[in-house]
Amino acid sequence: MGILASIVFFIKQSIIQGIPLLYGSTGEIITEKSGNLNLGIPGIMYMGGISGVIGGYFYERSTDNPNAFLAIFITFMSAIVGSALLALIYSFLTITLHANQNVTGLTLTTFGVGIGNFFGGSLTKLFGEGGSISLMFTGNAFKATLPFASKLGLFGELFLSYGFLAYLAVIIAIISSIILTKTRVGLNLRAVGENPATADAAGINVTLYKYVATCIGGAIAGLGGLYFIMDYTGGSWTNGGFGDRGWLAIALVIFALWKPKHSIWGSFLFGGLYIVYLYIPGLGRSSQEIFKMLPYVVTLVVLVLTSMRKKREYQPPESLGTTYFREER
Repeated sequence: MGILASIVFFIKQSIIQGIPLLYGSTGEIITEKSGNLNLGIPGIMYMGGISGVIGGYFYERSTDNPNAFLAIFITFMSAIVGSALLALIYSFLTITLHANQNVTGLTLTTFGVGIGNFFGGSLTKLFGEGGSISLMFTGNAFKATLPFASKLGLFGELFLSYGFLAYLAVIIAIISSIILTKTRVGLNLRAVGENPATADAAGINVTLYKYVATCIGGAIAGLGGLYFIMDYTGGSWTNGGFGDRGWLAIALVIFALWKPKHSIWGSFLFGGLYIVYLYIPGLGRSSQEIFKMLPYVVTLVVLVLTSMRKKREYQPPESLGTTYFREER
């Protein structure tokens, strides 16, 4: 393999690693723009992954001649519903019941990971089957690429050789950026995140915006889990297989300065940093673990630099993580 081909291969693997982070960070940015700090993103990504697996599993068991479109649609919608439901639970606890956002988010992470590991490890056994879950047909449907990509050399390999979920992640990030910065809905959402009392006095339904933003953000983040299971692993579930990708997605929010368009290139950078140790010869186990810290180190550096510059656009929403009590405005 030549140097150019090696570089292209590394960039491609960085993009593949970065797609789950892009979904997670975009979803969390939308959530945080409403003032909700959802540390349950890792659990929601797990929930999205296992919900898609459950949907795909029941579909594949229900027919001897599965249809690719139905396999994708059922799995996709199952992931959205499952992750949005967990985000709805977070919303109810923090917005309606005024529970502490940090504690609630961490609890949902534990809950989501537990649910994923339980069903991922026992779903086949519940139906009298053995072995781990492997949805090869559905996984191959998600991984399908453009038929002419292989004929376009390095260009096709670098830009056209991904499943549709990879392109959807970029599209969602771009659309989210446009909505947040160019529309009335985005302006209202940012107003809710900055000062909910002022937004409420201006006639904006603060509760509605918080609920909708958090649930949509959770659904988007859940697609990151679905991508990892269906596209990255080809439909195979492994307990604990996500690693720390959920936390990396939260770190990416800070790196991207709460701007979805920055998450696009930031996710690919994080994806490269996450696997760069695999391409450095002679590294021992301890050295590999040090290199795995690079995305977090970069985030800390960005956080320090942006704090020193003290520009408002580099800071999180002013009411982020705080509970809004309407009767106190």
